[in-house]
Amino acid sequence: MAILASLGSLFIPQPWLALIPALGFGALYRWSGRKGAAVAGGAWLLYAVYESALYRRWLCSGECNIRVDLLFLYPALLAASLIAAVSAVARRTPRAASR
Repeated sequence: MAILASLGSLFIPQPWLALIPALGFGALYRWSGRKGAAVAGGAWLLYAVYESALYRRWLCSGECNIRVDLLFLYPALLAASLIAAVSAVARRTPRAASR
């Protein structure tokens, strides 16, 4: 739960920071060609747009103090990121020749 709280304290006041993992997973997709990296990058990009809209009060009238949506979004983003990173690295590591 501490990881989720730290993500919230980082991305809620500065939603543009979510573009960093989006660009990172975009680069990982170009490097590895794995679709999972593209999906993770797209998810982070959508989250950056969503969080920016909340920050600018476009999606709420100022009553955005209780963010239950983050209980779903942060674990989903973390899972997509982990799966994308592992699959991209596993694809690029050479396998030992079978005997």
